[in-house]
Amino acid sequence: MDKSKISFMVTLDFGQWEAEKVAGTLADLGFKGVEWTLAHFDIARMSDKQLKSVVDSTHKYGLEVSELCIQQDLVHFDAEFRKKKIELTKNIMIKAAQCGIEIVNLITGPASFFNEGAPSLHKEIQEGQAWEMVFAAFDEFVPLAEKHNVRIAMEAVFSMVCRDYYSLKELLDHYDSEYLGVNMDPSHLALYDNDIPWVVKQLGKKNIHTHIKDVAGKPGAFIGDGFVFPLLGEGKINWNEFFAALDDTGYEGYLSLEFESFGYYEQILDCDPVKAAAISKEQLDKLLSNYERYKASK
Repeated sequence: MDKSKISFMVTLDFGQWEAEKVAGTLADLGFKGVEWTLAHFDIARMSDKQLKSVVDSTHKYGLEVSELCIQQDLVHFDAEFRKKKIELTKNIMIKAAQCGIEIVNLITGPASFFNEGAPSLHKEIQEGQAWEMVFAAFDEFVPLAEKHNVRIAMEAVFSMVCRDYYSLKELLDHYDSEYLGVNMDPSHLALYDNDIPWVVKQLGKKNIHTHIKDVAGKPGAFIGDGFVFPLLGEGKINWNEFFAALDDTGYEGYLSLEFESFGYYEQILDCDPVKAAAISKEQLDKLLSNYERYKASK
């Protein structure tokens, strides 16, 4: 595990900034990578030149693109909705590859917590029907990834078809492609009581990108009576064991900080994304320092 390969997922109010300003700010804070989202890589409103400039701006400040977060909902009763999401994802994957982006982050859905009209899994739609929709999409995504030499990093997300290690493994086994890997986000897996260090070791080289995010609570409503993504160190993740598992598997990818402590962001940080990035980096640096002492004590 290369402890210098730390990136930040560009969400929050960074979405309103120009890409070059974001990259320069993150470089000043000591980051080595940027995880861009569609806020800065929008193929509907941006020309090929503008898309390429996002990557060029990243490199200008000595940073790398750790991955591009696409994350489109693929589970929906409206066939036209699904078709549009599949085509959008494919087109973004192609543009990403043309710009030199090597990894794209995908999810399965249903994303009923932010996508109006998406069915609730196990209530409005059963797993079998949902899996058929997911497989129909990935029957197109996986060959496209292989053709354009871009790797898919699948992220398991709460309440979705792929939400924990076991559902994630179902997708990986179905295709068994070297271009289909994992974006390891321990927070979602811990929510379902997965044994995180064991999962990391089971996935091995399939883990090609890692989110650093903690979780506290139980499956249910996000924030409400279910769970929150608190500041690092306040939740369920045993970070020493997590980092040790990454080391044991020879993980070489980025550690990408994803800030979703929204109450803290609004009430304490005054919606300042620079403060969110800075405090996240400070917390991760401390956790990695603690891990060095942990290793030395073994």
